[in-house]
Amino acid sequence: MDHCTTVVGLDVHKDSIVAAVLPSTANRPTETIQIENQPKAVEKLIRRLTQKGPAEFVYEAGPCGYAMQRHLTQMGHHCVVIAPGLIPVRPGDRVKTDRRDAEKLAKLYRAGELTPIHIPTQRWEGARDLVRSREDALVDWLRARNRLGKFLLRQGRVFRETRTWGVKHREWLVSQRFDWPEHQQAFDAHRRSFDESETRLKALNEQLQELAQKDPYRLPVQYLRALKGVNTLGALTLVVETQEFRRFLTAPAFMSYSGLVCSEHSSAGRIRRGSITKVGNAHVRRVLVEAAWCCRHGQGVSVDLAARRAACPVEVVQIARKAQSRLCRKFLRMLSRNKMATTTVVAVARELAGFVWAIGQHFPAVAAV
Repeated sequence: MDHCTTVVGLDVHKDSIVAAVLPSTANRPTETIQIENQPKAVEKLIRRLTQKGPAEFVYEAGPCGYAMQRHLTQMGHHCVVIAPGLIPVRPGDRVKTDRRDAEKLAKLYRAGELTPIHIPTQRWEGARDLVRSREDALVDWLRARNRLGKFLLRQGRVFRETRTWGVKHREWLVSQRFDWPEHQQAFDAHRRSFDESETRLKALNEQLQELAQKDPYRLPVQYLRALKGVNTLGALTLVVETQEFRRFLTAPAFMSYSGLVCSEHSSAGRIRRGSITKVGNAHVRRVLVEAAWCCRHGQGVSVDLAARRAACPVEVVQIARKAQSRLCRKFLRMLSRNKMATTTVVAVARELAGFVWAIGQHFPAVAAV
């Protein structure tokens, strides 16, 4: 950042924007302005603030997304979006207002204390939103299934012939009838909700399978599927959430991005490490932990996994084999030391993130579309 540039901290909400203006010659913001979150009002404010010289704008990521950043970039100004979880917080500071938030952003950004996030293109953001909508649909489907099952349990209807939610169980569901019309109406509502959520989930699964076969996602998904425990949906999630693996210079940087690194409070020669930070992308972390559970099954290679690796370059296959060998041994070794399974799987997932980063270095360059 140029030290002669004015910094403008923005606290962006749906209906309003508070801007704190920090000139290059001042130690604290000299002006605080509140406007409506409307394009014309924003353009008018930006023209006034940039009349006497260049300005840089900063705001924290939130529910308003990247519309403001893209708007300011189209106007020819530099704008960064800050990771909220990495903003320093002063101990004992109990006062929070829009004005103080905007001033804090401006001062910390000029001091270099803030961490900008990677802004996706609209195409990549659309793919990411589609993957996240599938995750939401899965949650809705599980909730509808649980509600239906618990309703039947309250009425003493328990299916014991085979495993639930199979073909016979679904036929049994269709045959259920209740004496009281209120019970029948409630059952029909629960079953209709379950059927609708299942149909929506199946449709999204098909759309994501088609998306994974298209460029620029096809090759990255194919390479990541060489890892044991990473299926098509998991690989696609890693790709669209991370977007560009080369922006992480080291594997530990990607581990930190996933929030799988240990928290630490060390001082005076005493080292204290705690649970993982969880400061990072929760979707990437979930996929890595789910894939890490497969390492408890040993180092066997299924027919499907062998076929997936056959379609990948030699370098990628070597990384995948090394990951499987190392992580399986680590999983079993930690369990033999009486470590909890949940602790073990998180440790394995952290190392798996390093192998995912290594494979990501072999991805083709992604064009900004």
